[in-house]
Amino acid sequence: MTSKKDVAINGILTDFEAFANLLLGQLDSLEKLVSTGETKIHSEIRDQMIGVEKKLDKLEVKISDKIVNTIVLYQPVASDIRKIIACYRIIISLERIGDMVINILNFIQKIKTPKVYTELSEVISNMLFQSSNMVNKALLAFTNDDKEYAIWTIKNDAVVDEINNKMLKKAIKKSSGSSENKQLLMSFINLNGMITNIERIADHATNIAEAAIYSIEGKDIRHKTIE
Repeated sequence: MTSKKDVAINGILTDFEAFANLLLGQLDSLEKLVSTGETKIHSEIRDQMIGVEKKLDKLEVKISDKIVNTIVLYQPVASDIRKIIACYRIIISLERIGDMVINILNFIQKIKTPKVYTELSEVISNMLFQSSNMVNKALLAFTNDDKEYAIWTIKNDAVVDEINNKMLKKAIKKSSGSSENKQLLMSFINLNGMITNIERIADHATNIAEAAIYSIEGKDIRHKTIE
């Protein structure tokens, strides 16, 4: 017979799966928007994404409460505690990624020189794809107890950083001789805000991968170098 503890843990993991799928859906929607190179976002799409963000906020609180109650009421064994503590660490990162998705959405709408954004959208799109892929692989590492996916995610954080550097160099080159154009400068500020948030998504994917390894092996590898 299934114990109350097992029911509680399964409930946490079910809600976690729903949370993760909602977040991945947000990233997918954002990727599609960025790939178009358009700065105008349909109000219906924006409202839908903001609505999902509100659902993510509520689910984060719900899962956090369930985790605390399960530990207090059922005193799970060490392996189960690792699993749900890792789950807790991951939902914090996922919620923050959700915030960054909305941040990027807002930055796109603030760009006043669409031509500049269109010219750079391919690089931004590649960077976002890489970050989103890292989030997906890190989540698979946790749900499938797959350490290799976790290690891949951690090592690929440097790839996103490199894309960011190339992106900035390309933007600076294009801005040559136009430093007095206020709208152009504001566009570069918003573009920088976009890529900074994309880079942070990759950072949180690394945090998720580290939590997955903690769940799998009981090792806390935060602030350590992966060989």
